Amino acid sequence: MPPVNRTRTIRTTATVFAVAWMGVIFGLSSLHGSSVPGRYSTLGHFILYAVLGTLYFTALPAGGRWAIVAVALASLYGISDEIHQSFVPGRMPDPVDWLVDTAGALTAVMLAEGLRRLIARRDARSDPA
Repeated sequence: MPPVNRTRTIRTTATVFAVAWMGVIFGLSSLHGSSVPGRYSTLGHFILYAVLGTLYFTALPAGGRWAIVAVALASLYGISDEIHQSFVPGRMPDPVDWLVDTAGALTAVMLAEGLRRLIARRDARSDPA
C-alpha cells in the first residue's frame, strides 16, 4: 500500500469542510429576516467568513499569492451571499456585511499565513542539514 500524502489529505479535508461551511452560511442566509438575531450580525459575519477564509487557505497550496486567492474566494462568496439574501423574505443585501465578510477572511488568512511562516522558520532552524 502506498504511503499517505499528509499534505494532500489535509488539503482535501479542508476543501470538504469549506464546501460544508459554505452550506452552513447558505442555510443561515436562508433564514427569514425575523429569525436572525440582529445584535450578533456583524460579529457573526466576521466569524463565519474568518472560518471560511481559513478553510480556503488550508485547502490551497502554501504561499503568499494563494493567501490572496483564499481571501478573494471568501469575498466572492460573500458577494453571492448578499445577492442570495435579496431573494429571502425579510432580508436585504448589505454592502457593509460584505465588507465585514472580507475583513473576517482577510484577518484569519493573515494570521494563518503568519503562523505558517513562523513554523517554517522554526523548522528551518531546527533542521540540521
